[in-house]
Amino acid sequence: MSGPETQDDAPHVPVLLRPLLKAVAPVSGVWLDGTFGAGGYSRGLLAAGAERVIGVDRDPAVFEMAEAWRGPYGDRLVLVEGTFSELDRYAAEIAPGGLDGVVLDLGVSSMQLDQAERGFSFMKDGPLDMRMSQSGPSAADIVNEADEGVLADILYHYGEERASRRIARAIVAARATAPFATTRALVAVIERCLPRPKPGQSHPATRAFQALRIAVNDEFGQLAAGLEAAERALKPGGKLAVVTFHSLEDRVVKRFFQARSGRTPAGSRYAPVQAVEVAAFTPVTKKPIGPDEQELAENPRSRSALLRVAIRTEAPAGRADRAALGLPALPAATGRHR
Repeated sequence: MSGPETQDDAPHVPVLLRPLLKAVAPVSGVWLDGTFGAGGYSRGLLAAGAERVIGVDRDPAVFEMAEAWRGPYGDRLVLVEGTFSELDRYAAEIAPGGLDGVVLDLGVSSMQLDQAERGFSFMKDGPLDMRMSQSGPSAADIVNEADEGVLADILYHYGEERASRRIARAIVAARATAPFATTRALVAVIERCLPRPKPGQSHPATRAFQALRIAVNDEFGQLAAGLEAAERALKPGGKLAVVTFHSLEDRVVKRFFQARSGRTPAGSRYAPVQAVEVAAFTPVTKKPIGPDEQELAENPRSRSALLRVAIRTEAPAGRADRAALGLPALPAATGRHR
């Protein structure tokens, strides 16, 4: 998977693969790669000693590409089309004894960014789509139909875009003349709303495109459900490794590991002390692991990537308090259209 988009035509290099394999060593048994993509993590796990890897992805196109190289792995690599929020169901069918590890590499894959026809990239003109599963409402549906307030909420809460209201107002004004159909049309409106970036700053459309992609694919809902599913699927001693690409994702993963490792925040007059549950995880990484200089040179898209790892205990699986995970919530109803 990939982090923020850049103008570099970086190869499909798995982000933080070396530190991930070091943090989860020794690798053995059955692992699940919940964001299969180009298969980089799956191949890395198999090479490191995994007996079997279950590769899960909701994008059917990735499995077509995998046919070119998966042959030598035989039944050591099992591919499943679906969302990682249901990974415990796939694991129960394929590895009823439980998983030895789960890897989640969040965000959009570099393959998807490189395919203009998928509509994820603000650097390449294409249909305004952004659907990972290639089904359901697209980014164009949201941009052309959502109320101005809903658009502003999506841009602010999912993209941390400070100019969210200005951009939403400009989108609504522009679509009154002609509906948005391409990424280039949307980028042009956003660029008119924001100052030209200084050297080293990200493209003006970065945050807006991130926000729309998250909304289209329900990425935060999927993340919370996927972390809970991993807790249910992992056997005692199993390892959960999660790679994030922006602060909103990392905050959710950090708080999940804190809550499920029995480290609840101290109470205050605004938030009473919560009952401490038996720890379901033991954190391996106290602080997230980022890319080193070698990784940054090999893969510029890794610059914002962070890795967190935890080990499953023998405690029964529970359910995280989603309100405490810091999931971005939209004040306006996202289903409300004009």
